[in-house]
Amino acid sequence: MVDDLTFDLTEECHQAPTPNTAQASRDDYDKWIKAKVLILASISDMLAKKYESMVTAREIMDLFRDMFGQPSIQARHDALKFIYNSRMKEGTSVREHVLNLMVHFNVAEVNAVINEGS
Repeated sequence: MVDDLTFDLTEECHQAPTPNTAQASRDDYDKWIKAKVLILASISDMLAKKYESMVTAREIMDLFRDMFGQPSIQARHDALKFIYNSRMKEGTSVREHVLNLMVHFNVAEVNAVINEGS
């Protein structure tokens, strides 16, 4: 169920599809709706009622990052530190090791500093 949600929640949500909208756009919009539902389902009922009026999953994630998240520079540093120091232990599944690294690469990418000059 969650496997097909491999998109970045920092991107803007697509517009609600119309009858003439392409199937790819409909699928993208459905992923956003599914992400919002999963977020609301995974938090307490009190918080879910408070945040269900938010239109997109990105709005909810931004609010959570403001409330609970660490500064993005620190999160990026921690993710890169994990990647640099990561060693695959003997007997460890290659798949699990690579998936773990991919998670940390995504964290580093999401928390990257945007420099307009470069």
